[in-house]
Amino acid sequence: MIRVLIADDQAMVRTGFGMIIGAQSDMEVVGEAADGVQAVELARRLLPDVVLLDIRMPRLDGLEALRLLAGPGVADPIRVVVVTTFDLDEYVHTALSNGACGFLLKDSGPALLVEAVRAAVSGDALISPSITVRLLEHLSSPAPARDDGGLSPRELDVVKLVARGLTNAEIATQLFIAVGTVKTHLASVQMKLKARNRVEIAAWAWERRLVG
Repeated sequence: MIRVLIADDQAMVRTGFGMIIGAQSDMEVVGEAADGVQAVELARRLLPDVVLLDIRMPRLDGLEALRLLAGPGVADPIRVVVVTTFDLDEYVHTALSNGACGFLLKDSGPALLVEAVRAAVSGDALISPSITVRLLEHLSSPAPARDDGGLSPRELDVVKLVARGLTNAEIATQLFIAVGTVKTHLASVQMKLKARNRVEIAAWAWERRLVG
């Protein structure tokens, strides 16, 4: 079972997300938090597989709670998917910098919410083409296009497809290589870029305008 913690200051949102998660045969809600402080406390105590975290919450905002749970320097980061009403660029950038495994808008629908939870657990499709990639495209201060991070041409091909939201299987099909080869390339990319997950890899690609 995929154990999920829901953190949102609106009871109706928590109930709605809980019904969606509870309807999945392989998921269960292990806790609910109404503010950021409670979200951090419950996450550290319950150690869920995934935390669904709102941004604007009382006592401690979601971005700071995210930093405490998954940000740089956290020894055992917890997988966090940010689910919010606000798609401001600065929120997305801060969320990715603080270790988010995904960024969803609340009106994305049940199917995408479930997909985001499974993606966070599997480490595969952490980026939603319809949401996160659209937002990443507008990140400011791009690095020079010639900055390839020391990646090989094939690794750059993989990175560009990751930034477009493709899964490992889809990347393998697109590049006519094995899924295992895709995973090998991604492991090398993560090491070279010092990226912790696919979201950070995608952010790196979009910031450098490697994706048209």
